[in-house]
Amino acid sequence: MRFLSTRGASPEVSLRDALGSGLAPDGGLYVPARLEPLAPEAVETLLEASREEIAGRLASHLLGDDLEAGALRQIVETSLTFPVPLVRIEEGIHCLELFWGPTLAFKDVGARFMAQLMLHFRKAQDEELTILVATSGDTGAAVAHAFHGLDGFRVEVLFPERQVSEAQKKLFTTLNGNVSSLAIDGSFDDCQRLVKQAFADTDLRRVRPLASANSINVGRLLPQIFYYFCAMSQLPHNHGAAVISTPSGNFGNLTAGLMAKRLGLPVARFVAATNVNDTVPRYLETGTVDPRPSVSTISNAMDVGDPSNLSRIRYLYGDDIAALRRDLVGSHHTDDEVQRTMQQIYHASGYVLDPHSAVGYLGLRTVGEILPDGCGVFLATAHPAKFKEIVEPTIGHAIETPAVLAECLDKPERFTPLSTEYEEFRDYLS
Repeated sequence: MRFLSTRGASPEVSLRDALGSGLAPDGGLYVPARLEPLAPEAVETLLEASREEIAGRLASHLLGDDLEAGALRQIVETSLTFPVPLVRIEEGIHCLELFWGPTLAFKDVGARFMAQLMLHFRKAQDEELTILVATSGDTGAAVAHAFHGLDGFRVEVLFPERQVSEAQKKLFTTLNGNVSSLAIDGSFDDCQRLVKQAFADTDLRRVRPLASANSINVGRLLPQIFYYFCAMSQLPHNHGAAVISTPSGNFGNLTAGLMAKRLGLPVARFVAATNVNDTVPRYLETGTVDPRPSVSTISNAMDVGDPSNLSRIRYLYGDDIAALRRDLVGSHHTDDEVQRTMQQIYHASGYVLDPHSAVGYLGLRTVGEILPDGCGVFLATAHPAKFKEIVEPTIGHAIETPAVLAECLDKPERFTPLSTEYEEFRDYLS
């Protein structure tokens, strides 16, 4: 597979080069030069397969020209070691639980696959590669765990000091080894800006090879296609037309879903479900991109005012807003709405939603009238135990802490505080 920049001013590159670069030289994001649709009969067969078979066949379809079959199979088997179950919440609505990986968040899927891909392409004589990752909560932990202990890699996690939960933070600030954490005195947008400035700094990159692990990296983006097919494969037969609601912040997850639809995923429409950081829903409504400073919410991993992957979505649809609206509808929700939904679902069924997954559920409810005879799937992107300080008071009940999280809560943290000034970040990296 070859990759192009969304800005169109850089040459095509290989998978290995796209993985190692993050941003294209022209500042754009890499996208597949072509997404070859699967034949309808291949999609039908795929939806009858197991999770492992779905991931393996899709990986082969997407990346089979870049890796030999045995190596690709090993990457799939090493990275995707946890289930992604579909749970019925109520009549016509199902939840895809993507939080059973080592950091209890959906980002484990993409991060682990990407780490194994990069390890495969790495040569013994290569210089140490520094992975820069800006996180609004879950990405940092997923990437840190995926690369922790891998020879030849250094991970620098940038997080907004006062805008991540304690559980989220503990999952990456307690690892140490080849993982370092930087507490930025600002927002996620500030963290993301610092990372982008570093990638644009050619002098810095001459002395310190850099790569990205945010969803701007195609290595993290493409594996997320797998679980959309896993969701559809677990729906009851004769389920009717399906809508999938994706709680969204930087929009890599939703971009993967739209790519899955391009490959042949039989879904009628997607919902771009956000909190009050509603840049994409406003774009769908007005046709104008109007990023704004991010606002802090209880669904903090989605507090992104200028989502990077909107450029990929626009590229995928050739900036044809009418075509995009046929596949995607937006919804945005306040903290009050989110907490009421968490309470209602818990009292009705005993099911516990985290604040991000609740946004996904609300997205389905918002557009439910579009497909009254069909069914809806929303993505549960994080385990509720990562947000106990919000979830427990909201539902009025204690929730159990999974062992993987309990183990790190008592460990000492290590992180370096930094301002939002690029020069200070550059000096740290140098």
